[in-house]
Amino acid sequence: MSATNDDHGDGIAFLLTQLGHDAATQFAEQMATIDLSAPHAGILRTIASEPGRSQQALSGRLGVLPSRVVAHVDELEARGYVERRRNPDDRRLHALYLTASGKRLMQKISTLARQHEGRMTAGLDEQQRGTLRELLATLAQQRGLTPHVHPGYRTLGRANVRSKPAG
Repeated sequence: MSATNDDHGDGIAFLLTQLGHDAATQFAEQMATIDLSAPHAGILRTIASEPGRSQQALSGRLGVLPSRVVAHVDELEARGYVERRRNPDDRRLHALYLTASGKRLMQKISTLARQHEGRMTAGLDEQQRGTLRELLATLAQQRGLTPHVHPGYRTLGRANVRSKPAG
């Protein structure tokens, strides 16, 4: 099997795109089983890993307009998963925390995410999974991707998103 692209094979970038789309679709379907969107799961994961982060800091971390983060947090708060607390040092800022219900939901999300990864890599042995993860992490780092942040957040509600003209 050749590692290069030829006239009859798919290149690495194509395969990564194909697998990424499949993984995102499958993950969204898994999150739907617990009545959650993939972006909401990502926001909950970020809040769980960095409790007390402000909405503004979360917006910067995700690369999303603050108004979009507020809309997502509003939904998660209304569902009882997130609470906002005023920052005692700067009352303009709201610190974000998971509620007890949000922490229970995170356990479900984590379980579903582990199952999802298991399905996505089912044809690989442990060594192959480790090698694949290392190679993908190296590529992500070289591309300057923010660790633990889905690239879809970069365009979600971002101002001045431009498409390149076809041609």
